[in-house]
Amino acid sequence: MAKFLRVDMSSLEVKEEKLPEKYRKMGGRGLTSGFVLDEVKPDCHPLGKNNKLIFAPGMVTGTSAPSSGRISVGGKSPLTGGIKESNAGTPFAQNLARSGYKAIVIEGKPENDDKCWMLVLDSEGARLEEATVCKEKKTGATVNTLKEAYDNHDFALIGPAGEWKMAMAGICFNDPEYRASRYSGRGGLGAVMGSKGLKAIAVEKKMGKVEIENEDLFKQGQRKLVKGLRNHDVTKPGGTLNSYGTAALINVLDQAGGLPTNNFSSGTFEGAEKTSGETLAETVEKRGGKGMMGHSCHPGCIIQCSNVYPDEDGEELVSCVEYESDWSLGANLGIDNLDKIAEMINICNEVGVDTIEAGVMLGVAMEAGLAEFGDADKAIELLEEICENSALGRVLGNGASFTGKAYGVTRVPTVKDQGMPAYEPRAVKGIGITYITTPMGADHTAGYTIAPEILSVGGELDPLSPEGKAELSRAYQATTAFVDSSGYCLFTTFALLDDEEAMEGMVETVNGVLGTDYTAEEIVEEGKEILKKEREFNKRAGFTKADDRPPEFMREEKLPPHNGVFDVTDEELDSVWDF
Repeated sequence: MAKFLRVDMSSLEVKEEKLPEKYRKMGGRGLTSGFVLDEVKPDCHPLGKNNKLIFAPGMVTGTSAPSSGRISVGGKSPLTGGIKESNAGTPFAQNLARSGYKAIVIEGKPENDDKCWMLVLDSEGARLEEATVCKEKKTGATVNTLKEAYDNHDFALIGPAGEWKMAMAGICFNDPEYRASRYSGRGGLGAVMGSKGLKAIAVEKKMGKVEIENEDLFKQGQRKLVKGLRNHDVTKPGGTLNSYGTAALINVLDQAGGLPTNNFSSGTFEGAEKTSGETLAETVEKRGGKGMMGHSCHPGCIIQCSNVYPDEDGEELVSCVEYESDWSLGANLGIDNLDKIAEMINICNEVGVDTIEAGVMLGVAMEAGLAEFGDADKAIELLEEICENSALGRVLGNGASFTGKAYGVTRVPTVKDQGMPAYEPRAVKGIGITYITTPMGADHTAGYTIAPEILSVGGELDPLSPEGKAELSRAYQATTAFVDSSGYCLFTTFALLDDEEAMEGMVETVNGVLGTDYTAEEIVEEGKEILKKEREFNKRAGFTKADDRPPEFMREEKLPPHNGVFDVTDEELDSVWDF
């Protein structure tokens, strides 16, 4: 029997329920968005009792499928005011899947704010326990405290920013070595978890196993996908992601003129080389000690794009320096010092905020004159204001749009009030369309057209041209919605786009687990159905076509070095949803 947990934080009751038949073949994003549309009042306050927070591992998560340890967290976003799914790779996802629960639904709101709670799932069942000992503790200290009492568990948790209900607070998970470093960072869902009075969830390791309907088909698909990932230049051992991490994109985007710099005022950064994946790898190798490239965010990942960045003495400073964090706290702020960037990533991880939104917010703050571009020490001071929960910290902790409104800034690179990630829409038109039209707010992972536009994966397209990009974004958004539901890492799509057999393998693993008969073409249609649900929720919440528009300055300000504007018409943007 497919089942899920319903946790009522108003009554502090936990009960197991049968999963509705319509959800039985779903997982990950498809499941979180389905629950949100069906059970959350679209006009509710995101931090009120009527919002819900849903955790759902992917369809194949918890199996031996490669690079499949992903979890989706969904709810109504306090940042965007619309539907949100935020995704992370972590052992927590795998063990939640093996627990037999397809989802956890957190609802209600406790009357007593003096206490905080933890949900525990183990062989004895599921229950709420008081966790006030961890109240307002940073994430690293929280994991250490919990691990002493629950030494055979994995954890989902929030930092102080989530408890303070800051709109850019994320939900943190431990990595295989129990670092508090893996995040469902986007959309402020950490604040939703904080509003529920829930500090953490602990799931016992390996309570069971995921049921597989057709073992032979699953294994056949697994072999095909492993082969594809091990042979593709981007994902193979010793390949781009394994050797340099995602920060390999710093130089690539800089050379393409699409690396947002100094709050999206330029597409190139003089300090790009100093913060590149190549320099990152050289620094890790030179310093040695506890540093490493080729680290995994969860067991069974064969791409291993994570890293552990050491200080000058070889001691661990942070895990990990990813492209988005490297850019947002680097080029976007005019900062070219990897040590300072790593320090800021660590501050964000510990207080529990999204590094992308934090960097975009700091860019807006610098535009407002709170710091000079390039001043890393002042940027660190501003992040510390968040950690102190000061009046200024509360402004900054609510994200880029909120900060821009507070200081009267007009160059605010957000869509639906969520900060844009590390690809300039005026230089890479397809990803710009994804930012603008996805129901999630500006989000590169919603439809990663960077593959053909910048990396020549799955084809080769001119990033500066708007021609055909609406159709491209639509196709990528639909495919991604299914991948997010499957539990596979988005980076598996590099192999899927270039290798027909690898694509077959991915589909076969899903069919093997669920007993379905999807084809590669049908998964796109399934993705479209998920997108329709998300669009419907936003429509009911009051979103209109006017919300699918770029920031005004991107229509008017020419971006060096190509000196182009975002010239995709409103009609083309609206056509993304012609299905």
